[in-house]
Amino acid sequence: MKNSKIILIAAAGITAGLLFSSCSVSIPKKANAVKPFKENRYLGTWYEIARLPMKFEKNLNNVTATYTAYSDGTLKVENRGYNYKKNEWSEAIGKAKFIGPRDEARLKVSFFGPFYGGYNVIAISDDYQEALVAGDNLKYLWILSRSTSISQSTKDKFLAEAKRIGYDTDNLIWVEHTKDR
Repeated sequence: MKNSKIILIAAAGITAGLLFSSCSVSIPKKANAVKPFKENRYLGTWYEIARLPMKFEKNLNNVTATYTAYSDGTLKVENRGYNYKKNEWSEAIGKAKFIGPRDEARLKVSFFGPFYGGYNVIAISDDYQEALVAGDNLKYLWILSRSTSISQSTKDKFLAEAKRIGYDTDNLIWVEHTKDR
């Protein structure tokens, strides 16, 4: 009986810790979120140009992310990619919420219930055509564009910023865009 109570208390503590940590999102130490950020200009479809490896996007190319505003102030996040090993499209629908003021590009994104990850736009072109996005830590980084490619000067600028923050840009996966959505 005593052991059951201890196990139950430990399980409750672990669950509470996971839930608490899932609600706490951050930004890499040397990174700063874009401010002022224009949410309406960010909405729409983005092509993933490059990313650091992650299990959720394993074997995916032709990856896009589409952001749509909901009336309650959250954003719908629709990620789509083609799994070239399985020869099929894969899709995940999630939601995003601003962490602070809406004119600062710090959001938290969830695809799995109450579990959130940081989504921080740390660089964006003046015309909102290219963006550099950081996760909570140095394991998550994306280069996005409104088209399937970016200029060499934008690539160089984003890579330099990522390296300054501490990202290992040699590990980036450069995403192919060969199929229609």
